[in-house]
Amino acid sequence: MSGPVWTPAPNADSHLARFGRWVAERRGIDGTVYDRLWAWSVERPAEFWADVAEYFAVPVAGAGEVLPDASMPGARWFPGATLNYVDQVLGHDRGTGTAVIGVGDDVDTVTLSWPELRRQVAALAHTLREAGVGRSDRVVSYTPDIVEAVVAFLAAASLGATWASCGQEYPADAAVDRLGQLDPVVLVAADGYRHSGREYDRREAVAVLRRGLPSLRTVIGVTRLGVGLPDSVAWEDATAGEHALRTEPVPFDHPLWVLFSSGTTGAPKGIVHGHGGIVLEHVKNHALHLDVGAEDTFLWFTSPSWTMWNMQVGGLLLGATIVCHDGNPGYPTPGDLWRVAAEQRVTVLGASPAYLRACETKGVEPAKEQDLSALRVLGSTGSVLPPEAYHWVHDHVGASVMVASTSGGTDVCSAFAGGAATVPVWPGEISVRSLGVALAAYDEQHRPVVGQVGELVVTAPTPSMPLSFWDDADGARYRAAYFDDIPGVWRHGDWITVTDHGSVIVHGRSDSTLNRNGIRMGSAEIYRALEGVPEVLDSMVLGVEQPGGGYWMPLFVVLAEGAELDEALVDRIRLAIREKASPRHVPDEVRVAPGIPHTRTGKKLEVPVKRMLQGAGADIVDPGAVAEPELLEWYAGQVRT
Repeated sequence: MSGPVWTPAPNADSHLARFGRWVAERRGIDGTVYDRLWAWSVERPAEFWADVAEYFAVPVAGAGEVLPDASMPGARWFPGATLNYVDQVLGHDRGTGTAVIGVGDDVDTVTLSWPELRRQVAALAHTLREAGVGRSDRVVSYTPDIVEAVVAFLAAASLGATWASCGQEYPADAAVDRLGQLDPVVLVAADGYRHSGREYDRREAVAVLRRGLPSLRTVIGVTRLGVGLPDSVAWEDATAGEHALRTEPVPFDHPLWVLFSSGTTGAPKGIVHGHGGIVLEHVKNHALHLDVGAEDTFLWFTSPSWTMWNMQVGGLLLGATIVCHDGNPGYPTPGDLWRVAAEQRVTVLGASPAYLRACETKGVEPAKEQDLSALRVLGSTGSVLPPEAYHWVHDHVGASVMVASTSGGTDVCSAFAGGAATVPVWPGEISVRSLGVALAAYDEQHRPVVGQVGELVVTAPTPSMPLSFWDDADGARYRAAYFDDIPGVWRHGDWITVTDHGSVIVHGRSDSTLNRNGIRMGSAEIYRALEGVPEVLDSMVLGVEQPGGGYWMPLFVVLAEGAELDEALVDRIRLAIREKASPRHVPDEVRVAPGIPHTRTGKKLEVPVKRMLQGAGADIVDPGAVAEPELLEWYAGQVRT
């Protein structure tokens, strides 16, 4: 199949199309043409973000000038405004329909109506207030992706407290490394979780976490395994009764939550986001790029450790029903996530590229096995989505399903580039630069380029750029992370191409770039080429600079059961890379690996492993941040032969 894999239906009435028409009448620009809408949004950001606030009825009471200071870092947005995230969720009439659904492995489905969500949030806020929790205190959680975590976040935010969460897949020490930075006063924790037919008792991990958080005054225990947590306030008691919901008005840039970097090398960075920036960014991203609205059911398979959990909760800002999935998307069958989507009538679904590829290699037929007639949008992020996956979705999920591949991250808790229901979807490409994001590809002279590989930069501020890093009073670490290389310009650390039709192709991290003889290459091209080699289940390629000017480019592969890395398979691997990428992309050697190390949010550890191959030991990586830490010693022992 050549050309776009999906095109908008004629006269399709998406949220983006309606917003474009509204802007056209209001501003006199052709908001029905995406490129013109995007250009206006980045050239006149004060107009754009003021219109987003008005269109989505975001209550920015007392707002004066929208953007009096556009410097980066340090931009000031809506400096006179006060609001509260929870007002956008529960301050609108949501009716009596379903707000939150909880599903998981071997557990009963939980459903909260909008009135019950409001009651539980108000009751828990009352409990927290009685415990002395107020503005700027920190409330943290150590739970799976469950309904209770959503309620706890909203209750904390309603008081002006700052939230942070960590999934129970993280060991206790890794949770302490993150949450312990914040000196929290309340911990919400579960006794454990069920996954793939097994129970994981986390009571001892919670005990370790409590010892590592000496600032705690209250622990609220959620029972998942029927045993509960000792010396804690039971969830049922903390959310009992009828109480008025009283939200605390806070400044636009008041801290809402702290997200954490992967922490694979050094302590995880705490990234602070504000109420106003997140509300505006999420209503914009979810409605205009994911096409989420009040009529939708929104499920993104994620963990409270990952920014996508916060993004999923953001569906509530628009009145959508969100689905919390506490389990394995591949249990008891490889395609179980599709079953959940069918049963819950999910309209917007998010899954990782790795999961989509696993479904393909295992022969899952979602459209044949399940009723996915409600599904309109399939989101994907966390790594590059290869062109083959777009075709697989078209052929096996549904030709009418729009693939919304996105690129952004924890840094902004949103997307720099994503989907758009008014433009075609091209295989291997992210459809558009996000509205309000002045994204460009810079060459080595810091000039914007189109049609060639460059550094992903953002040249103007967006509301959800971090307020700060936690415990970084002078902002030095924040500036070093994004602005020191190109002063006044956000450098994100990805290689991208902006195409002549406005889409974005991500080539991989610029700090793990392959650079043979001065030619910069992204690892994603090699991974895409290997999609056509069925014996290869996973892979990692590294460009390792060596003493004396040497350069070594090994490819590590994980093979399917029964496959053997003989000369014939090596030749097929090399041929696939040569033909689908280029001769320059062909690795120096191919080695079988026992696994590919990933962060707990699914990203390959290219940079730390590269440093290991340059002589650093496995201890440069925090094992608590790695999904399979036992792999690190194996890679630390790999040397060029």
